[in-house]
Amino acid sequence: MKRVYLDHNATTPLRAEARDAMVAAMDVAGNPSSVHSEGRAAKSLMEKARRQVSEALGAGNADIVFVSGSTEAAALACAGRGLQGSEIEHEAVLSWVEPSLDVHGDGAVAVSDPAGSTLQLANSETGIIQDLPEGLAVSDITQAFGKIPFSYAWAGVGMVFVSAHKLGGPKGVGALVIPQGYDLSAQLVGGGQEMGRRAGTENIIGIAGFAAAAEAAQKDLADGRWDEIARLRDLMEERIADGAGVPIFVGKAAKRLPNTSCYVTPGWKGETQVMNMDLSGFAISAGSACSSGKVKASKVLRAMGFDEADAACATRVSLGIETTEADVLAFADAWVDRYKKMRAKAA
Repeated sequence: MKRVYLDHNATTPLRAEARDAMVAAMDVAGNPSSVHSEGRAAKSLMEKARRQVSEALGAGNADIVFVSGSTEAAALACAGRGLQGSEIEHEAVLSWVEPSLDVHGDGAVAVSDPAGSTLQLANSETGIIQDLPEGLAVSDITQAFGKIPFSYAWAGVGMVFVSAHKLGGPKGVGALVIPQGYDLSAQLVGGGQEMGRRAGTENIIGIAGFAAAAEAAQKDLADGRWDEIARLRDLMEERIADGAGVPIFVGKAAKRLPNTSCYVTPGWKGETQVMNMDLSGFAISAGSACSSGKVKASKVLRAMGFDEADAACATRVSLGIETTEADVLAFADAWVDRYKKMRAKAA
């Protein structure tokens, strides 16, 4: 059976460009904090990668701090600041903020005090894109980066952060963008790495892969490849709606990431759908990868006004650059077939 991977919002397969950069970095033996030739070579590689990531993010003169991923970046950016957030934020952010901001039924979040708030650019479960207010303190752009246009220079946000593995880089590396010279207290202490913001020897192999993936992702965006993915997403939703007529496509009238489809099928639990489709050869999700293993309703959909029962019947399909029309049509047909069998058994 041919497997079709449709869970790119959880993690995206490693890009060839990232793999090649990582293999090359494995031959750089020095510690970037060492002053000898080998150390300087490692430092040079790391700083080249920092420039690549900065350019991809449109970060200008801002500082790029390499971290282990968005979870660590969220802690570094948000801990101890008393920021406000909403229930649609990732758990990594909600661990450090007060979820007091209102979420509208269309998924939009009302932010009354941008300087004291955090707001994600796009939601991992629904794909709904937010309009970031000027002067926002922090934004998690992890799901959006590389899929829609973004530039730190014109976003008007204090800090943003990303994870490499969401755009075809390796797992375990990411970046926090902060204003140049901003006095940020380190969460990990014990060394002066990353301009004193994050102690520990840098993961230069992962960082090299991250930089290569970020460059490749920006090229894909400039080449319009995500426009084609949006077309395939819409084609898939149309095929499912024609075949079953039941799903509620969340955020269909809102601005969404081009690759993301979240739909609610009342009476058919999301976890059951995931298992059924896995048996049919398709990898999808019942929500965020950090919470989909827990048998409970999506807090994101609950915040948007869905009741407990319907929120537990949500499924997320997230496409990638390599997804084909044949892939999405095969998935839609398999899903409709499984749905009809479920209904026939329940009758």
